Amino acid sequence: MASVVFYFQVHQPHRLRRYSVFDEDPFYFDDDANRRICEKVADKCYRPATRLILDLVRRHEGNFKVSYSITGTVLDQMERFTPDVIELFRQLAETGCCEFIGETYFHSLAFLYSFTEFRDQVGLHTKKIEELFGQTPTVFRNTELIYSNELARALANMTDEEGTPRFYGTLCEGVDHLLGFRSPNYVYRPPALDGRVLTGRENRPFGLLLKNYRLSDDIAFRFGNRAWEEWPLTAEKFARWVHQINGDGFLCNLFMDYETFGEHQWEDTGIFSFLEHLPAAIFDVAPGENHFNTPSEVFRRFDPVGEYDVHNFISWADTERDLTAWRGNAMQWNALEETYRLERDIKDRVAEAMASGDAEARERALCLLNDWRKLTTSDHFYYMCTKFWADGDVHKYFSPYDSPYDSYINFMNVLDNVRTRAAEL
Repeated sequence: MASVVFYFQVHQPHRLRRYSVFDEDPFYFDDDANRRICEKVADKCYRPATRLILDLVRRHEGNFKVSYSITGTVLDQMERFTPDVIELFRQLAETGCCEFIGETYFHSLAFLYSFTEFRDQVGLHTKKIEELFGQTPTVFRNTELIYSNELARALANMTDEEGTPRFYGTLCEGVDHLLGFRSPNYVYRPPALDGRVLTGRENRPFGLLLKNYRLSDDIAFRFGNRAWEEWPLTAEKFARWVHQINGDGFLCNLFMDYETFGEHQWEDTGIFSFLEHLPAAIFDVAPGENHFNTPSEVFRRFDPVGEYDVHNFISWADTERDLTAWRGNAMQWNALEETYRLERDIKDRVAEAMASGDAEARERALCLLNDWRKLTTSDHFYYMCTKFWADGDVHKYFSPYDSPYDSYINFMNVLDNVRTRAAEL
């Protein structure tokens, strides 16, 4: 038996406009570019992929299931620019075969710098998912699958207003040197703390779902590569690979960007046809043995088989699977430190404004806080990466800047204006 867990990351940042040291206005974000990109990706991916998945759920009578982590930043843009996409996700939510996963609202690195801000952003995201889709997330996914034992302990201790643990567990990367001889195709748990196994929702052991990066990347990165020895990848071939997990685990955790379908792998590669035929192929390769499950179903169904001990932070980014995509050079370190250094001052000013009774002051303060939070989005620091070779090519693909240095200068110009606004509140 193999239970397939399909998880998609859906995210778009609020991209900055070109902002020079001489600019003084508080309008930092390039709405024209953000609209254009949101509409383009909606046409190429969000609409066709979500319609197809909705059709597959109905066609397979609820046996095909998926999960999404949709950031607050992309939801805000969808509400403004492509509200019909929100409606498609609502229809998926109503099927009962789609799970929405919790995360930081602004796709930020807050856990590394401020647990207070991290907790606040998780709360904001939970509220947004409840409002739009009628679900309360019970599984977590940190930005870019950034994870360590420290994060697991923090998440296991997060509770709702009634004091009930929020999460069954979290998603993370299956890193070879941490797994050793073991397979990513099981549920794991973090190490015990002071001899006590960490527990989450329903008092179950706090669980970890590890990405099977080989099979995930076959779809996300290698699918359209004609030089790949396994090209062309058919649904039937992939289904056989999934079925081979039997005997070496009971899960196939396929984690990837949603934009894989139609944006990173264009329609003419056959990626939509592959997705359309994949559920039937997985069911047919071993009738009655293979299934699709959501993450919360897996955590309720399977117990952990062992510990996944992660002392240093890992992620799903680049070949190193660490934090160097965002903290690999002095520019990134400086930009992050300066960004989070403003947190306390901005929040103190917001508290003062909210207590003042001055409606205009409140509006200015809340706008400032929202702008600052948009700057915590990890993409801004990703654009500053100076890696070369294959990883560097990926960073260049996503960056709207001519160079990492341009990104840093532009970001710091904006941050300086935010600092000035905070001082003037």
